[in-house]
Amino acid sequence: MTEALIFDMDGTMIDSMGHHAQSWLVFAKKHGLRIEIDDLMRRTTGRTGAECMRELFQRDLANDEAWALIAEKEQLYRERFGPVFAEVAGFKAFYAQALAHGLKLGMGTAGDRHNIAFVLSHLQLAPPPRAIVGGDEGHPGKPEPAIFLEVARQLNASAGGCIVFEDAPFGIEAARRAGMLAVAICSSHTPDQLAGPHVIAAVRDYHELLNSNFLETLHVATS
Repeated sequence: MTEALIFDMDGTMIDSMGHHAQSWLVFAKKHGLRIEIDDLMRRTTGRTGAECMRELFQRDLANDEAWALIAEKEQLYRERFGPVFAEVAGFKAFYAQALAHGLKLGMGTAGDRHNIAFVLSHLQLAPPPRAIVGGDEGHPGKPEPAIFLEVARQLNASAGGCIVFEDAPFGIEAARRAGMLAVAICSSHTPDQLAGPHVIAAVRDYHELLNSNFLETLHVATS
């Protein structure tokens, strides 16, 4: 029985990954670092801000320094993405239908509270997700399952009753480690890159899920 849907944020709810990549390039240049952006994105997408900065600088930064650096980088991202903000196509319609089906909805992201507030202010979801867990709350980033497990705990849902929506390999793996099913949102990776025995669908966007009546195929737990 499906109790809850848990959504990653960047690349899953919103079409933001290209803007994150651009902000990493600007940030690295400002700090005199040379990076290969595809490699950096592969190593960091789904990890917390502090983990990302330690990966970028390749040293054990103190938490205060790491979070100050990520605040600088994420400000660059918001300045670039804000004027052209876009959801992953069909997300809000899918979210509304999921609510109508009686599902609990949560959000589990490595993004920090500032990016979460930025996204929710643009999406204007009514109501917002019942449980929201971010990457600056002390949990290890993906592929560790802690963020998704905490969302499930706050939703009072069993891990086996949750379906995770993810766009990145680390997030897909985190869902597997959490004992949850997953839907691959292929906005920034191919279906092959997001494959797994627990992945029950791989789609380009939410219109594909709506058009295939995905929600109607679920056996929704009633409380």
